[in-house]
Amino acid sequence: MTKAFSMRLDDIQPSQLFISSKKLSRILKFIEKAKPESVEPIPVKRLDDQVVFVDGHTRAFAVFLRGLKEVKVYWEDERLDWDAYRICVDWCKKEGIHTIADLRERIVSPEEYRILWLQRCGKMQRDLGVKRRQKEQSLRAPAK
Repeated sequence: MTKAFSMRLDDIQPSQLFISSKKLSRILKFIEKAKPESVEPIPVKRLDDQVVFVDGHTRAFAVFLRGLKEVKVYWEDERLDWDAYRICVDWCKKEGIHTIADLRERIVSPEEYRILWLQRCGKMQRDLGVKRRQKEQSLRAPAK
């Protein structure tokens, strides 16, 4: 396991536009029984000049709701689809989401989450796949 460390919540850029109310409720119940500090560390990665949440948005938001200013994080060492993360971060910035606190008005039902976030991400992944295949084909095409 990579070493965890604390980071200020407002120093980490979200890469997700919505939070599922059901998942948030589950995590808040867990925190009530334990402590906010007991939340599993959240993976982050540097994208250009920013540190970005690559997962754990709901956990980070729950910690924020409990009044903490910092969260335990760790540097994600898995290879990630940076094209997809750039798109997600761009969506967030365009919607005015720069910190986890900015997701306050974006807690939605599980059904809305599926439609508004998961389907949007699925379409983006499919579109990226098409673009990548087209680029690959153009690189393999003989020069005229």
